[in-house]
Amino acid sequence: MYVKIKGFGINYITDGIRTGIPVVLIHGFPFSKEIWKSQVEALKSTYYVITYDVRGHGQSDVGSGQYTIEYFVDDLLGLLDHLRIPQAVLVGQSMGGYIALRTIEREPERVRGLVLCNTRSEADTNEQKIRRANQAKNLKIYGVKKFSDAFLKTVFAEKSFHQNQDAVKLVRRLIEQTATSAIAGTLIALAARTDSTPSLSKINVPVLIMAGQFDEVAPPSLSISMKEKIPNAELQIIPNSAHISNLENPEEFNKHLLNFLKKIE
Repeated sequence: MYVKIKGFGINYITDGIRTGIPVVLIHGFPFSKEIWKSQVEALKSTYYVITYDVRGHGQSDVGSGQYTIEYFVDDLLGLLDHLRIPQAVLVGQSMGGYIALRTIEREPERVRGLVLCNTRSEADTNEQKIRRANQAKNLKIYGVKKFSDAFLKTVFAEKSFHQNQDAVKLVRRLIEQTATSAIAGTLIALAARTDSTPSLSKINVPVLIMAGQFDEVAPPSLSISMKEKIPNAELQIIPNSAHISNLENPEEFNKHLLNFLKKIE
């Protein structure tokens, strides 16, 4: 389905039981709602599941390619309003976690629970900002395929390239289908995001943090640090996975997600 939110087109899908607890799955960069298929299947018999494409990704509008995390949060809140959902559980993977954390900072009353997957609360360091700027520059020079080749090596565990080739192919396709302007614009948005760390101690909803055993983008050490700052947060390390644990080890990921959601009912 497609909806205009303040003039910007967002593509989304709803599954499951309309009377169930709403669960919104927010994908990472530069993917789409397609990464959540296994989770939708696991949740739809009990929950009202919403997946959507962050602006610039998947089937949502690309627009000018000038993005900020604030715009991404505006889109999410606008989608909740469109669906008449006053409060939802937010499940955010990587960039989706940044969006979820900023949403609960801005409008905590809209969030019933948080699942933070392969993400962090800190803003980029200067070195990380420079790296993203170089990625955006090289993307425009060398094209999306070369960007994809390098990016895949950073987000998947080494064994995934041999044991989970379908997931690797899916992510490669999603990256290479994304507009160059959208990838570059999102890189700049990620580099410019605010630091959510000071607000972690104020979170008063149930929180599950999931980290990939071999994640080098958002290492387990950062997830441990978040857990220590969020009251009563849970932490699960997903074995045999790196930065996309919901695709690399969906059985383990889904088990912990379902167990967590049962506690919210």
